[in-house]
Amino acid sequence: MHTSVMDCVPMLEIKSVNACYGDFQALWDVSLRVNAGEIVVLIGPNGAGKTTLMRTIVGLHRPSAGSVVLDGQATTRLDGHQIVERGVALVPEGRKLFGGMSVLENLEMGAYTARARQARAQTLAWVWQVFPVLAERPHQIASTLSGGMQQMLAIGRALMSLPRVLLLDEPSLGLAPLIVQNIFDVVNLVNRNGVAVLLVEQNARAALELAYRAYIMERGRIVGQGTGADLLNDPNVRRAYLGGALETRE
Repeated sequence: MHTSVMDCVPMLEIKSVNACYGDFQALWDVSLRVNAGEIVVLIGPNGAGKTTLMRTIVGLHRPSAGSVVLDGQATTRLDGHQIVERGVALVPEGRKLFGGMSVLENLEMGAYTARARQARAQTLAWVWQVFPVLAERPHQIASTLSGGMQQMLAIGRALMSLPRVLLLDEPSLGLAPLIVQNIFDVVNLVNRNGVAVLLVEQNARAALELAYRAYIMERGRIVGQGTGADLLNDPNVRRAYLGGALETRE
């Protein structure tokens, strides 16, 4: 388990964010932070507002109140491409690949900002190392890949933008357990290479085991937080998200 860096200045900070879809309010006064070098996990039931929060962070949804702050500067009114340029990338739920394009073309699309284009060759070489199975099929059409390889490609495309903060929305959804473990290993590797991670994940046990810190969201509100270890051992969290009693581990 990781040691939390509670005293660090937040790299990414969400401050009292509200968000609405018409008359429906999806987020209520949501605040959280991701410090440099951390893996922060957000868990909660379907419909809790987790995806709305991720979309709000990257500029795809405007908050009705509150702010998103990156390195001490508000990004709330920036367009999505400007937020990517500043080092925040989202791997969306459902992957959202360019299905008719090749693996390589999808990866190159991730490096569209000026900062990323300058290092595209070096970043691509690293992505091939992280995902050797993709390196074996650069010209395969994305829509013909397996679900696991599509998820790898979605993560690789985000990495091509040279993020300093990587947001992942349900990366294990619908994948076989062995592929899920591979995806979490990649998240850990990316983090060890200096990228902070905010992870939304239904596989609460695996996510909390990976987390420095974690938050619980229900009905658009943050209702709990703590270290990954604290939440893994919280009886209420175990009952709600981990299927009852925590297994004994050697």
